[in-house]
Amino acid sequence: MQLANRIRKVTPSITLAIDSKAKAMKASGVDVCSFSAGEPDFDTPEHIRTAAKNALDQGKTRYGPAAGVPELRSAIADRLYKDNQLEYKPEQIVVTNGGKHSLYNLMMVLLNEGDEVIIPVPFWVSYTEIAKVADATPVMVMTEEANGYKITPEQLEAAITPKTKLFVLNSPSNPTGMVYTPEEIKALAEVLLRHEQVYVVSDEIYHKILYDGATHLSIGATSRAMLERTIISSGFAKAYSMTGWRVGYLAGAPEIIKAATTLQGHSTSNVCTFAQYGAIAALTESQDCVETMRLAFAERREVMYQRLNAIPGVTCPKPDGAFYLFPNISQTGLTSMQFCDALLEEFQVALIPGIAFGLDTNVRLSYATDLTTIERGCDRLHKFVEKVLATQS
Repeated sequence: MQLANRIRKVTPSITLAIDSKAKAMKASGVDVCSFSAGEPDFDTPEHIRTAAKNALDQGKTRYGPAAGVPELRSAIADRLYKDNQLEYKPEQIVVTNGGKHSLYNLMMVLLNEGDEVIIPVPFWVSYTEIAKVADATPVMVMTEEANGYKITPEQLEAAITPKTKLFVLNSPSNPTGMVYTPEEIKALAEVLLRHEQVYVVSDEIYHKILYDGATHLSIGATSRAMLERTIISSGFAKAYSMTGWRVGYLAGAPEIIKAATTLQGHSTSNVCTFAQYGAIAALTESQDCVETMRLAFAERREVMYQRLNAIPGVTCPKPDGAFYLFPNISQTGLTSMQFCDALLEEFQVALIPGIAFGLDTNVRLSYATDLTTIERGCDRLHKFVEKVLATQS
């Protein structure tokens, strides 16, 4: 069979493949410590579940507007202003089937063949693949561990060409957990404002998960001019433990949102109606559940960070947000895929190879799991690295 040329450009998701393998091993009775999935281990908070149940009982089960129910679009606009000082009107928001879908919609309506998309390395796995499906050209800019894996204004300036259409900014970051400081965000905005053809999509799905006093500044809040060139991609999966609900959103210029809504109307139509009412409750009711989960993540981060940096030959910066650590394992002499394959087979610990994020010297661990699993998994990881290093001596 001759498949479409566009699908040949796309590589399967390594993160999903590793997670599926780990789950299959668990299902067969193997004791696997999995740090692979970026999925909180908490149940969706009760008040959110109750709102969705009530919506079901009230018959909120029919088709809805392609752009999302008006109450949710208004709630998103209100929360964006309250949390991030972003002035978007409800009509500048489209509700999507998860955060990933918001990025897909954006790139499909904004990018043309030959357009360039600047993506700092390491990057979340789907940025490059969606850009390629949209016939655009990903331009990867390598960052450095010494700089917190963050792109500098000088690097951004050097990467921009007349073909540049979009810059992808992710803070807090997946896979590193690093957060750009307000000063760093303002410096990047200054560069972008010198190039009027360049838009920025700011992936802020982890913006509520911060540690040690880190501050999240949305690049769109730096100035009115920058807001006009900023598109926000976000969702409910991470902060509210709603991964399976598939509710995300895109906020941006009216013409972009209108185009994304048109595309969605011919692809997925509306997002699950009753799930949107759960999302309304998430935004408009108590945020205590977010803080409860954040405090648990903070404790787990500290344990995993200390354990990783106690392993000979492993270095790992301390993340400021999200729930990932991204240690450098290059001293083992293994590629990230070799490292993860051997670790899973020999010691039953599941990590994600850094090559999935564009950096083969690292691996990603998620601490969105319980402390007992973290301790057992780090014990095994320590033994595995010691074994690998011993074979080299």
